[in-house]
Amino acid sequence: MKSIHFRVLSIGGALLLGVAALFAQGMHGHGGPDGMFGHMLNYYADALDLTSAQQDQIKAIWQKEKPTIKPLMQQMHQNRAAMDALVENGAFDEAKVQALATQHAQTSVALEVEHARMKSQMLQVLTADQKTKYQQLEAKHEDRMGRHGPPPPEE
Repeated sequence: MKSIHFRVLSIGGALLLGVAALFAQGMHGHGGPDGMFGHMLNYYADALDLTSAQQDQIKAIWQKEKPTIKPLMQQMHQNRAAMDALVENGAFDEAKVQALATQHAQTSVALEVEHARMKSQMLQVLTADQKTKYQQLEAKHEDRMGRHGPPPPEE
């Protein structure tokens, strides 16, 4: 049971780190400091037919939240690098790994809270019809991700 729990946590952590790494790279590598956000805003602007005023409101929300999110993303990257260094040096130190894993979990929780806060604020900008279309897009995305996600935990 303990090894199954550890496996599920490991897979979940690896997936979260992968997404975090992509997000962090996106912040620097896709058209400037707003990287992935700018790309996603363009997608949703088209998909939801956002007005320019709505786009401006969403950009303002991002600008307000970015100073909180950016250091959390940097911490996630630093945690991953430190964990990799510990694993690759050949001398496993469980106490150090535990400390890094705990720090990573705390950073992950803080990042999820910020993401939820920002998403909630952005959803308030949408009309009722846009919210319905957004929910449909999210359901379609979840369906695709569900087919490609980690296997269910063994019992």
